[in-house]
Amino acid sequence: MTNKKSERISLGKKKMNPLIAAASVIGAGLAIGLGAIGPGIGQGTAAGQAVEAIARQPESESKIRGTLLLSLAFMEALTIYGLVVALALLFANPFVS
Repeated sequence: MTNKKSERISLGKKKMNPLIAAASVIGAGLAIGLGAIGPGIGQGTAAGQAVEAIARQPESESKIRGTLLLSLAFMEALTIYGLVVALALLFANPFVS
């Protein structure tokens, strides 16, 4: 017979089931990985298209640059949401009893 205390991982004062701990770490990794790859690809594409547009129409550089910076800020916010989800899973896990 196994002891219930040996089946739990201690996180300070909280006890966590090892399966939940493993799933939380995997979920945090996926949240960061998938939350960063999409905006990373989008930022690269947007910057490339902006440079191409400025090369075609140099007179509209300020308008293109302003739109690019605003869109890059929104894409970066998506990456930060992934970070928040990962940190919540690791340090403020709602599945801990």
